[in-house]
Amino acid sequence: MGQLCINDVSYTVNQQPILKSLDLMVASGEYVTLTGPSGSGKSTLLKLIASLLTPTSGTIQLDDSQIETIAPSEYRKRVSYCFQQPTLFGETVADNLNFPFEIRQLPVDHDLILERLQQVGLTALYLTKQVTALSGGEKQRVALIRNLLFKPEVLLLDEVTTGLDAANKAIVDQLITDYNEIEGVTVISVTHDQQELQRKGRQLTMVAGQWATTHESSR
Repeated sequence: MGQLCINDVSYTVNQQPILKSLDLMVASGEYVTLTGPSGSGKSTLLKLIASLLTPTSGTIQLDDSQIETIAPSEYRKRVSYCFQQPTLFGETVADNLNFPFEIRQLPVDHDLILERLQQVGLTALYLTKQVTALSGGEKQRVALIRNLLFKPEVLLLDEVTTGLDAANKAIVDQLITDYNEIEGVTVISVTHDQQELQRKGRQLTMVAGQWATTHESSR
């Protein structure tokens, strides 16, 4: 589960083409890195895959289903999108990490929450912290584990390490690697970070809404 098929997808805003007849097949459990100049359409493609935008033409398929035929609540469970600027809600970190359980009408698994916090270098003391008191790196880590408390089939990452220091980047990178390599989560990541671009897997470059090159890293 977690295979994506993008077929002849275009996206136009005010008669201005943003994406132009894109085709892409991403295998279940694959790691694909998207790079290219700012404004080339990378984030737009992620938002289309996340079903936050609708293609002007073409189709996007998750496994055997066109994504528009999947109930939005179900699709959000299967495909998780992480923004470059993390969005936290409520008052505390606990409000954010309890939420995935609450929307599924499940009891909150406090042990799992603590385990995920530890994975990103945070302690139980963070649960009572006000979200307004968190640093950018802390907000990003909380937002990421909120998305991963229930394993998605596909994880979409929009420059999630931008602005993080080296230590935080390493923590986030390791967590994502574990979910991809151990848990089999399909990952599509937009980045300009040169270290991330050395990750094993497939690298695609987008220029002006079209594919420019592909590259298989040897790492």
